[in-house]
Amino acid sequence: MPKATTATADFSAHTPMMQQYLRIKAEHSDTLLFYRMGDFYELFFDDARKAAELLGISLTQRGASNGKPIPMAGVPYHAAENYLARLLQMGESVAICEQVGDPATSKGPVERQVVRVLTPGTVTDEALLSETKENLLVAVTYDKLFGIACLDLASGRFSVLECTNETQLQAELQRLQPAELLHPDTMSWSPQWYQNGSIRPRPDWEFASDSGEALLCRQLHVQHLDGFGISRYRHAIGAAGAILNYVKLTQRAALPHIQSIRAEQGDEAIQLDATSQRNLEIVSSLSGAATSLFDTLNVTATAMGGRLLRRWLQRPIRDHFTLNERYEAVSVLQSVDLDELHKTLRNIGDLERILSRVGLRSARPRDLTRLRHALQSLPTLRTSLTGYDQLQPWLESLHDFPELLKTLEQALVDAPPMLIRDGGVIADGFDEELDEQRQLAAGATDFLQQIETRERQRTGISTLKIGYNKVHGYYLEASRASSAHIPADYQRRQTLKNAERYIIPELKTYEDKVLQAQSRALVREKWLYEALLDVVAESLTLLQGTAQALAEIDVLRGFAAQAATHNYCRPKLSQSIGMSLKAARHPVIEQQLDAPFIANDLVINEAERMLLITGPNMGGKSTYMRQAALLTIMAHCGSFVPASAATFGPIDRIFTRIGASDDLASGRSTFMVEMTEAAAILHNATHRSLVLMDEIGRGTSTYDGLALAWACAESLLSDNRALTLFATHYFELTESIGEQSGCVNLHVEASEHEERIVFEHRVTEGAANRSFGVQVAQLAGLPKPVLMRAKQILEQLEQPTKPAINKPQSELNAPTTEPFLCSESLAAIDALKKLNIEAMTPLEALQWLARWQPRTENIKDL
Repeated sequence: MPKATTATADFSAHTPMMQQYLRIKAEHSDTLLFYRMGDFYELFFDDARKAAELLGISLTQRGASNGKPIPMAGVPYHAAENYLARLLQMGESVAICEQVGDPATSKGPVERQVVRVLTPGTVTDEALLSETKENLLVAVTYDKLFGIACLDLASGRFSVLECTNETQLQAELQRLQPAELLHPDTMSWSPQWYQNGSIRPRPDWEFASDSGEALLCRQLHVQHLDGFGISRYRHAIGAAGAILNYVKLTQRAALPHIQSIRAEQGDEAIQLDATSQRNLEIVSSLSGAATSLFDTLNVTATAMGGRLLRRWLQRPIRDHFTLNERYEAVSVLQSVDLDELHKTLRNIGDLERILSRVGLRSARPRDLTRLRHALQSLPTLRTSLTGYDQLQPWLESLHDFPELLKTLEQALVDAPPMLIRDGGVIADGFDEELDEQRQLAAGATDFLQQIETRERQRTGISTLKIGYNKVHGYYLEASRASSAHIPADYQRRQTLKNAERYIIPELKTYEDKVLQAQSRALVREKWLYEALLDVVAESLTLLQGTAQALAEIDVLRGFAAQAATHNYCRPKLSQSIGMSLKAARHPVIEQQLDAPFIANDLVINEAERMLLITGPNMGGKSTYMRQAALLTIMAHCGSFVPASAATFGPIDRIFTRIGASDDLASGRSTFMVEMTEAAAILHNATHRSLVLMDEIGRGTSTYDGLALAWACAESLLSDNRALTLFATHYFELTESIGEQSGCVNLHVEASEHEERIVFEHRVTEGAANRSFGVQVAQLAGLPKPVLMRAKQILEQLEQPTKPAINKPQSELNAPTTEPFLCSESLAAIDALKKLNIEAMTPLEALQWLARWQPRTENIKDL
């Protein structure tokens, strides 16, 4: 493509059309330019090559400019949304360039200009968005603290927060999943923080906190930001200013639906780091299947309800007052006709996004008919919920809009076309001037039919008909076989293969009359439609509040339906640290099983703050651990939980170390990932944190792994004092850790029948005495010779002396004198080696001996 990066570039060697294109493209060099030409959006030069490759459309060459052929690709304007959606999903941005001049009065190319820029984080069109997932534009800046601002342009929801370190930043970005992310161009972006969306550097000055504050004050129509509680978040205010700059640049319109901004404070929600969000499969499963907690709980009737449920699950709150309000609502909603309420809410639809498009002046006629349906459904919904004091906080936000509803009912036809430019949107009888123009157009059309009837009689040609196209206007068409009967006053306009087209002066006169009447009617209709958007916008604030209340009612109705269907119980909230679950079930797995789910109890508190869980693979250890975390999340969203009784104390964070995965792109092995996740837990977990630690230390040698697992368990028990579910295959820990104060040994029951393992999935007190690893391998289909050999080796390994397992089979049973040191011996020797006797005081030496002397009782091999 010609170098056209500035407005002052010389395009004189190109044709007038290409000069216009290149001038516009110079202002949008980093986006694909959809340049309107007739019924197509065309792309030229490098844009054409790129679009052809990304979209799989034809790349052609048309004409020449500056003496060279012009690469060209295009898409029909009426099908552009499908292509735009695909480009945005790929992270591309598109500038939409429309004809704004009048072809009849234009000298040279019709005037064109970019009317908006579509980027992954700023789209609001219904066809380009996911219904149940927010499309977030996020900005991040850094100066000792990370400032984050987040905007969902399709709803107007705007928020800010600040993070102190990279771990918190990564966790927040994992939660938000931005479609597009902005950062200062001098800020070095790490792929470990986030890399799933379109990441776009912007000029540093856009992130200045002072200019950001001024922009926010103008947008929110206030003198200062104290009323929104964000004044102290200076870094985040700078990020919010960058977002407003960017949105105004791309939308080229006012943003009246952005009327508020709030600060998200770390202590108001349970914090989930990025690893825990993935491992617990809260809103998406690791396999990609629809088996996340969100998929299981989402029985909402509206898309805005689905998006709210996703937000609640990703950021479970800690405020007991709000949670109890939600529990009360769920309780009382179970006495309402939930199916009928579901139908009413479905009629309301996605009110939240409709209102945003109204604010952006991009609402289509069918958006307004959906708004009309929503307003018509509100009285029915209010009636069904009235009389329940527990629902009063939500009913107070549900407003009636009788005058607006009356206007919409009078103004709009029942089933309008998709676009206002097609006409036929405003109902007859709403506007006298529009009715007059329509009558003129209809009268002229009637007269054209009279001409057709008269000319058939005059010429005797029964197939004679009046037609119309944009090139020749109205014409009389007759078959070529009847050309001998054509009167002399007919003027030939066009010859086709089997027909001739003619014009007569009378027809031309009425053509002008029809077109003028239709054109004036369409102009009037567009003006009325814009005025209708103004009327809706006057009530935008109250309508948005109503939409928020409706979304919450929708989610709570879903909670009530799930509780009634699956026998969930209402959680109790306590100020005592810990958790008590009776007959708890995994909410996701339970609904996927054909057989009944085996429920289990769980009790953890300050006195018994670590549950050390042993048992076979596939026995249910991970399920038992995960369900504890998922029920905690559900309870802190306001949902009932799958258990016969459940009590939750204060929880500040949930950490998980589950599964095995590597990060080779960052040079981290499976074991390094495991240790990194463990380090994050040990550095950040508090006595109010819930920690799930599954199979720590399995990625290295047996003794290294045992030592690390041992040390991690000790630290969590004694230093962090976190509420910990610690699953392991190291049976040595059941004695060394499991017998310590504050720890309880649990095991998942399994038995062996005819050399096959039977999983019972019951969790009971005490430690397991074997792992059944060979039996599980048998279920996996390992070859029989391998299984036989494994059993032989296992028998030797379980002997009190260490076998030479690398020797031939014939020598395996030979006696050996090589000592086999147990784990206690190794730990004692290792601790002794590291001891710095010279630096110890007598008291420290006595304390060291007192700590180790009880553990020597288990050492029998030295």
